[in-house]
Amino acid sequence: MTTTLAFPALLRLIDERSSAFRAAVASAPSLDVQVPTCPEWTLFDLAQHIGEGRRAWAATVAAGPAPAKSVPEGAPAAPREREAVSAWLAASTRELLDALREAGPDRGCWTWWGASQSPPTCGAVARHQLQQMAVHTYDAQVTVGAPEPLPDEVALDGVEEFLYTCVATTSAWPHKPTAFDFHATEGHSWRLTVDGDGARSTRISAPGTTPVAAADEGPNAAGVSVRGTASELVLFVYDRIPADSLQIEGDAGLFDLLRAWEPEE
Repeated sequence: MTTTLAFPALLRLIDERSSAFRAAVASAPSLDVQVPTCPEWTLFDLAQHIGEGRRAWAATVAAGPAPAKSVPEGAPAAPREREAVSAWLAASTRELLDALREAGPDRGCWTWWGASQSPPTCGAVARHQLQQMAVHTYDAQVTVGAPEPLPDEVALDGVEEFLYTCVATTSAWPHKPTAFDFHATEGHSWRLTVDGDGARSTRISAPGTTPVAAADEGPNAAGVSVRGTASELVLFVYDRIPADSLQIEGDAGLFDLLRAWEPEE
């Protein structure tokens, strides 16, 4: 299974995860219940974040590489009625998907990720939007007591997308150079290297397979490695599940340093 999704697949999966999010919201006893994985939010707050965020990104995509757009003036506010908020969420997803289809994957787009490994394109925006929808759908499912693993194709793309978009930087790592290995049980692995040049990730050979990584990247080069399903890896890096949910070898404290790191771009 490939770890990089084509643009049509990204759009299809954004739509699917959005539908799953709405289904979770519809099954909740109340929109005022707290979200365990986002404890400062109620389910209504999470729904509002999803709807307003997708409308803002739709406007950003439509604007191309110009500065970021906020939610357009006159956009309907999130309603508090159950059926109404579901329709409002569906409309926000349509706005985003329509904007992405109109732009196509290669068009330039403003992004917040600067000097990362993800390009400033609409395709990269779609890739990140899928992960946002997938993780927040998990949040909504946890809230109603019915959490489900992220779909395989979403999660496998999500490990790399997180490392490329949310971690990669040219800011110097303020600690001893090291590496983090991420092994998905589905057979894909990635290495995050952090040093004076910043943070960069690359695909590496999965344990037990023929090496394809650089010759100086031996099996014991990483300071810490984490192994789990791709879904578990994504939920771990987004702080949705604890470290003891996965298999960690090496210095687990390095993850604390990584989470606390605030690069200066």
